[in-house]
Amino acid sequence: MSRRAVNPGARFMLAGDIEVTLFMAPGKLPLYLEGEAPEIDTESAANVGVELYREGARMVFVPGAAAVTDAMRERFARANVVLFDGTLFVDDEMIRAGTGEKTGRRMGHMPIDGEGGSLRALDGLSARRIFIHINNTNPILIDGSAERQKIEAAGWRVAEDGMEIVL
Repeated sequence: MSRRAVNPGARFMLAGDIEVTLFMAPGKLPLYLEGEAPEIDTESAANVGVELYREGARMVFVPGAAAVTDAMRERFARANVVLFDGTLFVDDEMIRAGTGEKTGRRMGHMPIDGEGGSLRALDGLSARRIFIHINNTNPILIDGSAERQKIEAAGWRVAEDGMEIVL
């Protein structure tokens, strides 16, 4: 199998006639590249989303995002399915749980709930919406939890092992 470099914004084809475009998403640089005061909400090729298109069906995959831009909203509005960063339910979740010292935003992940969270930022999308990249401290992983009920009431699902998505 050969490898090739792909730049954000450049379209390319995968097997099965799947058209793909990478796009920059707000996030942060990897730990080994960040300095003392890392920029969190800037778009760079270090943090990308993927738009896949085939025969009129479109899926957008964003495993990590510090914010939602207008350009991202436009992509989501054209999508049938949106897979979006669900790392933490609230920004200080890992600190509260005693499993980490950084907030989600400091790590480049917007929280699901609260001011500036993805529930509000992505409200009104008609696409099927599925949270992915979920940290083990996130209560949406618990069936029947208040947090799971909240995201389901807003039209979201939680990704699970073996999940199949038919477009």
